[in-house]
Amino acid sequence: MSMHLRYTRSYKLLAVFLTVLSMAVLAAFPVRAAGTGWYTPRAGNHRQPAFGPDLRAVEKYGGYYMDYHHTAPDAADKVVYLTFDAGYENGNVERVLDALAAEDAPGAFFVLGHLAERNPALLRRMTAEGHLVCNHTYTHRNLCGASSEAVERELCRLEQACLEAGVPVAKYFRPPEGSLDEGLLASVQKLGYKTVFWSFAYADWDNRRQPDPVAAKKKILDNVHNGAVLLLHPTSATNAEILPDLLRTLKAEGYRFGTLDELTGGD
Repeated sequence: MSMHLRYTRSYKLLAVFLTVLSMAVLAAFPVRAAGTGWYTPRAGNHRQPAFGPDLRAVEKYGGYYMDYHHTAPDAADKVVYLTFDAGYENGNVERVLDALAAEDAPGAFFVLGHLAERNPALLRRMTAEGHLVCNHTYTHRNLCGASSEAVERELCRLEQACLEAGVPVAKYFRPPEGSLDEGLLASVQKLGYKTVFWSFAYADWDNRRQPDPVAAKKKILDNVHNGAVLLLHPTSATNAEILPDLLRTLKAEGYRFGTLDELTGGD
C-alpha cells in the first residue's frame, strides 16, 4: 500500500472519529437556546422580587410577569395568579383541574398543539370551568430570531387546533422555554397577544425527577408574594398531589386567585 493511500485512509478515519466525538459532545452539552432566558430572583419574606432592566424590558411590548398594583405583604387584598404550561396529558392535568374546581380557583393554561389535538375534551373542560386556554405555540419551538411570519404561523396553528377542539384561545402568550428577544415580543404584540411570564417557578417539569411533595409545597409557600404569577406544570405528579392543600393554605393566608384579565387590565 502506498504511503499516500495510507495517509488518505488515516485522514478519513480521523475525520470520522472527530465527527462522532463532536456529536457526543453536543449530546452531552447541548447548544443553549437562542434569546434571553427568563429567570426569577427570590426576595424572601413574601416580598416581590426585583427584576433587572434586562427582563423589565418586556413591559415595552406589553409583557407581564407580576402585579405591581398588589405589592404589600400585609395588604388587605392579596392576590396570586395561577398559570400552567400544559403540553400533554398524563393523568395529572385532570387532577389539577379537580383541585382547582374544588377550591373555585381560576387558572390560565398555556397549551401546545399536542394537548389540543389529543385531549380536546380536556380543553373544553378548562373553558367550561372558567379557566383561560392560552397560547404556548403549536410545537414548543423556540421562536427567538424567527421571522414575524414564522411566529404568526406557530401561534395561528395553535389557535386553529384549539378551535377544532371547540375552544377559543385567549390572547395571552408564553414563550417556549421562557426564551425571549425583542423581535419575538414585537411580533407577538402585533398579533394582538399579551406576553405573560412569571415571578415564581421551580423545577417541577421533569417527570423522572419529581421534587419531594413536602419540600415543594414549602418552597412555594416560602416564596409566594402579593401579586405573584405562579408557573406550575400540571403534568407534575408532585403538583397534582400538593395542589389541593396548597390552594387551601393560600386561602387561609389571605390570598385570593386572580385572572390574567385582571392582571393585564382586561378588555
